[in-house]
Amino acid sequence: MKLAWRVLLAISAIGFSSAQALVNAKDVETFTLDNGLKVIVLEDDSIPNANMYTFWKVGSRNEVPGITGLAHFFEHMMFNGAKKYGPKMFDRTMENHGGRNNAYTTEDLTVYSNWFPAASLEIIFDLEADRIANLDINQQVLESERGVVTSERSTGLENSNWRTLSEEVKGAAFRAHPYSWSVIGHQSDIDSWALKDLTAFHKTYYAPNNAVMVIVGAVKVAQVKQLATQYLGPIAAQTPPEEIRTIEPEQRGERRVYIEKASVSSPNIMMAYHVPATSNADYYALALLSDILSSGKSSRLNQQLVDKQIALDIATYLPQSFDPNLFYVYGIAAKDIDAVQLEQALVHEINRVIKEGVTEHELEKVKNQRLVSLYRTLATIDGKADQMGTYEVFFGDYKKLFNAPEDFSKVSVADIQRVAATYLVKKNRTVGVLAMQEDSHENDL
Repeated sequence: MKLAWRVLLAISAIGFSSAQALVNAKDVETFTLDNGLKVIVLEDDSIPNANMYTFWKVGSRNEVPGITGLAHFFEHMMFNGAKKYGPKMFDRTMENHGGRNNAYTTEDLTVYSNWFPAASLEIIFDLEADRIANLDINQQVLESERGVVTSERSTGLENSNWRTLSEEVKGAAFRAHPYSWSVIGHQSDIDSWALKDLTAFHKTYYAPNNAVMVIVGAVKVAQVKQLATQYLGPIAAQTPPEEIRTIEPEQRGERRVYIEKASVSSPNIMMAYHVPATSNADYYALALLSDILSSGKSSRLNQQLVDKQIALDIATYLPQSFDPNLFYVYGIAAKDIDAVQLEQALVHEINRVIKEGVTEHELEKVKNQRLVSLYRTLATIDGKADQMGTYEVFFGDYKKLFNAPEDFSKVSVADIQRVAATYLVKKNRTVGVLAMQEDSHENDL
């Protein structure tokens, strides 16, 4: 059976009609309020619920030394009370109306999501308007949440070898651009945040002209426009944030970092290669290359490293980002395998792609995996809202979501080999080694 037929069968298993519900971009309506807030709406009566995603264009890239971590901090602050809905009332009010919420912060964005019965749409607008316009920023909340973030930072670094390595690798790979620090920020900055920092940050970045809102569900466009105008329209636009002017200089040679940690039982290796921003045409080939290397048990690195007991686990990661970022390759050594052996094995497999390319079968497989994943996501109102917002902010237009299957399908085996040879090369990489802490204080050569 050809792989294409397997894709069709997989899509039919999740409900072909529902997966196809967002195929036509003409189903989507947009409007922009006078204050600059862009709203994207899709009417979907498949269930009597709705989703609201608000993509704020602020992440750790918008920080400067001294206030690192503030974007992530506001992910906490935005749930801590405002003028109308006081402390703990945001969550309680939403839950009382059948809703729930979540939020996350990245290098580029802070995203808030609400899921609720469509009948509760007005109260959701009221809640959002209150915390955008009237967030209560006070010293007591600052100190309380400062402690929460400090604990989150220390616990995360202790429990996650990935976070320990990536913080050091990013700091070495980026010498100029603000992607150099972790989203959670430097501890010294967390310790020194002041109320004036928070007030200025919220005014600048939580302005309606710095956001995109996406609403999908059993709603009507006219209803959404009326409520958005009523509740969000009065919130004033602000002077747009300063553009990020720093461009990371070209890396001209391999960089290396070495970290010791008492809780490490076997060496961890992370290799990070500079790659273009998500808006670059090479994104599609790089994303498929990442899948070929590590997606599933039949992927290159799983077959050659995990199956052969060189690695316990492997992963690759290509973040979506506004500016040029990193393509990550990560491995955990198997028993009796040292860091040198693991690194050599990872490099060998990457070099095989550069020298020999990949097969049509491998490429077709990951293309089909991407297609199934996309349609599975678009089978839910949550997935539709999330993906439309993601394409709007990272690709410049939500309509490009509908072109994604074609854009991925155009990638050739030659494209995969070309991007590997262009970006996954020694002079362009930073290598991090995480090893067990040793008692010796001698200096190794």
